Amino acid sequence: MLTEEFLIQAEGSRPGAKLCTYILDASEEFLIQKRPLILVCPGGGYAYTSDREAEPIAMRFLAMGCHVAVLRYSCAPAVYPTALLELAQAMKLVHDYADEWKVDEEKIFVQGSSAGGHLAASLGVFWHEKWLAQKSGVKNEWLRPAGMILCYPVITSGEFAHRGSFENLLRGQYTEEMLERTSLEKQVTEQTPPVFLWHTFTDETVPAENALLFATALRRHGVSTEFHMYPVGCHGLAACDEQTAHPDRHNIQPECQSWLTLVKTWLSIS
Repeated sequence: MLTEEFLIQAEGSRPGAKLCTYILDASEEFLIQKRPLILVCPGGGYAYTSDREAEPIAMRFLAMGCHVAVLRYSCAPAVYPTALLELAQAMKLVHDYADEWKVDEEKIFVQGSSAGGHLAASLGVFWHEKWLAQKSGVKNEWLRPAGMILCYPVITSGEFAHRGSFENLLRGQYTEEMLERTSLEKQVTEQTPPVFLWHTFTDETVPAENALLFATALRRHGVSTEFHMYPVGCHGLAACDEQTAHPDRHNIQPECQSWLTLVKTWLSIS
């Protein structure tokens, strides 16, 4: 396996913004010559990027036979759209290296947890807009993910918002106009790519209404969606097992561990 780190620089980037790549070996002995790539965006309320939702999640996708890249994007005091521009740069980098890494360019997916889900979903709803291509120097076609994998995502800036994420994301831009712009259930169109989405009914940090509002918007616009609502589970479950649990073990939730099996099936038919 080839592992590398690439510095990512966009307008407003903070020191330490980088893309960490995990590229599976290629060989003429393998039936599969080109593989999907999952671009992982860890959560952390736009205050930091969580270790629990970074490499451990990457390892699960590698075990599914996918290449993986983890984006350590800029957080506060960086403001919108810096992280989104960095994600656009990451997409460009993956396309630039696609031949060398044996990436199937038709199967570049974005995955995000919590605030990382907001970032991944932002690319999914804004990929076709001219301003994003112009600011990032990337053609719009390269910005479109094949699909989005959203784990208990921050979506809405309205009644059910995780207010801290939007305060960190917008800071001095915290206006009604920008809150509307970054409330992603209001930005879904027919051009939004397919979605795999899961949340827990008992999430008290990012309420389940975030996923419900997004799923409703996706349904309204005819966007293919697989949606799972688990009955129990706190926020920030990651892989839901001991490998991603806090020391106090409160992030272990056997009922939710099936999301990884389900997303593997979703990826195989996407």
